Formats: sequence, C-alpha cells, structure tokens
Amino acid sequence: MEPIEKERLQSLLDSFLNEDVYLHLETTNGAYASHFDESFFSASAYIRNALISYEHGVVAGNGPYRVGLKLNIGWVYGEGLTHFELDKKGRLLMAGHGPDGKLGVAFELSRTPFDD
Repeated sequence: MEPIEKERLQSLLDSFLNEDVYLHLETTNGAYASHFDESFFSASAYIRNALISYEHGVVAGNGPYRVGLKLNIGWVYGEGLTHFELDKKGRLLMAGHGPDGKLGVAFELSRTPFDD
C-alpha cells in the first residue's frame, strides 16, 4: 500500500460508480487490547461482502482522509484513512494506520466477493 494521493484515490472511486460492488469495512480501536487492561474501552465494527452501489464517492480531508459513498438510501463512510492500493484482483483497498503503524480502519471495494 502507498500513502493516499487524493486525486488518484478519487479517480479510482469514480471507476466503481453505479456498479454493484462488495464492501468490506472494519474498524477497531484495539478490540484485542482489553484483555491487557480491563479498564480499556474497546469498540469495533465489521461488515464483509455487503453488496452496494453508490452514485457519488468523495475523498475528504487533508490526511488522514475520509471516504464517503452516497448510496440511494444514505451514506457509508470510513474515516482515518492513510493508505490505498488497487490490487492484482482489481480491488480498491484503503486502510488507516495510526502513528504506531497499527491498523485502525479497513475500507475495501471489489467487483467480486472477498474470499480471503
């Protein structure tokens, strides 16, 4: 993955417009850390292979970035994104890494279901 270049990422988001695509969105603030410190409040969200179509996609911010997708029934977005790539399978992979390098958010789009 490489650091987000806003214009390149916007172009890639636009290439998926108005298509049925599979969404993988996962966030965590250290969900596995609570076993080290019971007072640590951990939260996370996870959705995989949700079939969506979006009419507008936008990259916002100056880094870390927010990506929002306008669906016909509302919005889905991921915040704190720092890196992206279009992989060999044509999937748009976006991730947000904290200062410690740990993954905080994954936001991914694919024309085929995620199977790995």
